Amino acid sequence: MMPSKLSTKASVTQAIRHGEDSTPSPRYTADHAAAGLDHPFPQIETWPNQFPSYEIVVNDPEFTSVCPKTGLPDFGHIEIRYVPDLLCLELKSLKEYLQSFRNLGIFQENVVNQVMEDVVRWAKPVWAEVKGEFRPRGGISTVVIARFPRPKKPARP
Repeated sequence: MMPSKLSTKASVTQAIRHGEDSTPSPRYTADHAAAGLDHPFPQIETWPNQFPSYEIVVNDPEFTSVCPKTGLPDFGHIEIRYVPDLLCLELKSLKEYLQSFRNLGIFQENVVNQVMEDVVRWAKPVWAEVKGEFRPRGGISTVVIARFPRPKKPARP
């Protein structure tokens, strides 16, 4: 049985009166948020582009990583779209790069943004988009999209 909001509020009020710290500990910490981002990802090899103005779409329908909080596997479909400038991504090395996430604890949002950062780092495309469609867990699925060039941050007043 779920406690009512009133009984929960009453117990918090009682704890405060007795000098107890009622601040719940965070379920997700800064360590969870940054998990996996310091991983030494392998280089994505490239080769010289021979043609101007065309789009390349690469799909990985069997992408896997691990949730850094629960340790449960995340399954998804990663799609990389880009217009090459001088370099194209070499597909076998891209496949090995994506497989490096297999046992890595990293949030889905960070997966997509890390892949985008590395695609831009190695291929230096005219523009790129990385889309991650992650399978449902607990009834909720996630779609994350990162684009390059990234929008400029608006100036804060």
